[in-house]
Amino acid sequence: MSAPFRFPRFFVTTPSPCPYLPGKTERKVFTELSGPHATELNDALGRIGFRRSQNVAYRPSCVDCAACVSVRVVAGEFRPNASQRKLIRRNSDLTVTACKPWTTEEQFDLLRRYLAARHPGGGMAEMDDLDFADMVEQTPVSTYVIEYRDPEGTLVGACLSDQQADGLSMIYSFFDADSPERSGLGTYIILDHIIRASQAGLPFVYLGYWVKGSARMQYKIRFQPMERLGSGGWTRFEPESAPAMMLDAVLA
Repeated sequence: MSAPFRFPRFFVTTPSPCPYLPGKTERKVFTELSGPHATELNDALGRIGFRRSQNVAYRPSCVDCAACVSVRVVAGEFRPNASQRKLIRRNSDLTVTACKPWTTEEQFDLLRRYLAARHPGGGMAEMDDLDFADMVEQTPVSTYVIEYRDPEGTLVGACLSDQQADGLSMIYSFFDADSPERSGLGTYIILDHIIRASQAGLPFVYLGYWVKGSARMQYKIRFQPMERLGSGGWTRFEPESAPAMMLDAVLA
């Protein structure tokens, strides 16, 4: 007999400065993912806007702000535009491997270089190898580290991804941000996930939260068709395109 399902207990964090919108504070509601039903719970919570971090599922619960919007790409209907097709062709020589969620020194070195180039002084800047191991290895669900290697075997990109019942959830990606030959790797990793989800018959790729007014989050709207989660459930989402200069700053 399978263990009975227990309704999760939810908790709320104390307010802290918002990492996306200056002058705002953020608050999150979260619950633990554990026990024999952790996978089913994670799938269910993912469909209502929660994200996973280690063995916790969370979502924003801010008192005076609703800027964070859960978004997902409709993988089966996605058709890359001209620049995305060019990016796919340019990186077709990469070898992609779905690895078990165990960290390596090579992954951690790539992460450190990525953070130094893209997010110096950010919340993850002081992460050490043990923190990285916790981030990757503490998972109660089906999780992979997707590695991207060039023809010489050098690791140039990686993404911590969950496989959910209705799609792939991209938890965190990092890549060689200093390579002029591999510009656009962050975009390519998303494109690769969309293509693989479609080929596997998985309807969605979850990209986390899109934040209106945050330049760091505008890249997500380039992957259409997209759905957003609102009070009426998931609906098609086609926001006005952000200025090209803003997008170029965060996509490369």
